[in-house]
Order: sequence, then C-alpha cells, then structure tokens
Amino acid sequence: MHPLTTNEIEAELSYAYLHAVASSAGVSCSVAGRHEDNAGIDAKLTGWAPFPGGGFRQEVDIKVQLKATYAEAALVEGAWSYSLRGIARYDALRSNALTTPRILVVLFLHPEQSRWLVHTDDALSLQRCAYWVSLRGAAASANETAQTVYLPRTQRFDREGLLGLMGRISRNDVPRYARGGGSP
Repeated sequence: MHPLTTNEIEAELSYAYLHAVASSAGVSCSVAGRHEDNAGIDAKLTGWAPFPGGGFRQEVDIKVQLKATYAEAALVEGAWSYSLRGIARYDALRSNALTTPRILVVLFLHPEQSRWLVHTDDALSLQRCAYWVSLRGAAASANETAQTVYLPRTQRFDREGLLGLMGRISRNDVPRYARGGGSP
C-alpha cells in the first residue's frame, strides 16, 4: 500500500462532499460502477417528491461527474472558470441525446492542503465549496485535451441548490449550458 496521492485525496473529498450534501437534502447518492465510470459518471443522485416549486415527476435522477481542484479559479462574468480535461468527458456531458440529466460538480478546495479539512471540538469543516453546471447543449470543443467551462456562482452545490435543481428537472426544465454564464 502507498499513501494517497494529492489527486486521490481531492477525489475522495469530492465524494465526501457530494454524499454530505445529498444526505442533508434527503437525496440518495450512489457511487457509479466501473462501466458508468468509463462513461464519465462518478455518482447518481435520486430524489423523491415533493420538490420545491412542485412538478409532475415523483422521482428524479441526476448523473454526476465529480472534479476537485485547489488551483485558484478565475471569476469570469459571475462564473468560476474550470479547465475540464478529457474531451470525451466533455462531449458526454454536453450531449442532448441522454435521458438522464448529467451535471458537472467541481469542488474548489483551499490552495493550502492543510486547510482542506479542519476539525475542532465543535465542527468538522471541509473548506470552500462546490458548484454545479449542466453542459447540455454546449458547443463542440476545438481543443484536443481540455475545455474551459464556467460554473455560475449562483449554482452552489449545497442542499438548497440540489433540491432546486431536482425541482426544475421534476418540471421537465432540464438546465442547458450558456457559455460564460453557465446554466440558465
């Protein structure tokens, strides 16, 4: 055995964050299997009605691609920029031909690794937070290795954000990507 690499620690913290948010929202969170992982899916979220704002779907599924970074992100027109490596992953996330909506969730960690997870007698705290974006309908990439995507600051991946997203999907309002401004 060897100690976890920095990338492995980032990945594990992103899963912990996803599970914590889903649990606080009363949403099921399951880690994807090997075949789903090969298709760019790290986890699946399932929520049940009632949803905020109503809706006619009683059960909503969302597939999630998770990423984490400690690199300082640039804020561009109200959205965090993120370089998504792997054009095949980007293409899978932007596809209009998928039944189950997919989102990208990026956990932005503190630049100092010692501050990623802080605990005291009163709290266990994962520093910073994650944001989500739907890349459905995004333009094809002209790049071969990575594509910059934008995650709106208004789309924080927290309890309220997740429940709001599930409410939208329950009303057949699947978010689409709008370059520079994220998912409207």
